[in-house]
Amino acid sequence: MPVRALATDYDGTIADDGVLEPETVAALERFRASGRHLILVTGRELAELQQVCPRLDLFELVVAENGALLYDPRSKEEVPLAEPPSAELVERLKAAKAPGLSVGRSIIATWEPFETVVLEAIRELGLELQIIFNKGAVMVLPATVNKATGLAAALERLHLAAAAVVGVGDAENDHAFVKTCGFGVAVANAIPALKAEVDIVTSGARGAGVAELIDRILATDLEEVVVPRRVRRTATPA
Repeated sequence: MPVRALATDYDGTIADDGVLEPETVAALERFRASGRHLILVTGRELAELQQVCPRLDLFELVVAENGALLYDPRSKEEVPLAEPPSAELVERLKAAKAPGLSVGRSIIATWEPFETVVLEAIRELGLELQIIFNKGAVMVLPATVNKATGLAAALERLHLAAAAVVGVGDAENDHAFVKTCGFGVAVANAIPALKAEVDIVTSGARGAGVAELIDRILATDLEEVVVPRRVRRTATPA
């Protein structure tokens, strides 16, 4: 199936310390100019993302808060994909002085090694929440929400099949959405566990790796990747 879309993580994948390099922007522009779709899939809260990324207009849709919020950069429409954060849990974590505590439309975030305190608070309050890690960040979300569920909502809105999408990331929280795509990709700086799960590992790191991937898609449509690992994992043994 031809590649119709690229779904990419932000930090550590197309951005370095929150910054998009001009060469990366140019590659993303080439991809959009080819008539294909770009989707951003990030753990960042929307307000923070808008501050650090001046080119959200490159993306047709943004999946923010690790799958909990869908945003249309053109219409400015925000679509919550999960319930609001627990006020009781937020107050409990504030009282415990959780480091770098932030609260979004659904996500609650802090930093390692505070996850043990977070888990204890979740248990004591009887909440159905999960903890997702992202290179030191500790994200708290409803049990059924992750980047894969957020991407699924974006693809439904764009009338795209996951098999026609290339997913690229670098960290623990990218497993969920990358493995649902037709092709899974890890940039060179990705964690080893993600590299072991994907079809392609780029030779370049971060934005350079994504630019390399984009040029490969434009040149070959990834036709040389005959049997993606996603297909091999789900195939029934003969």
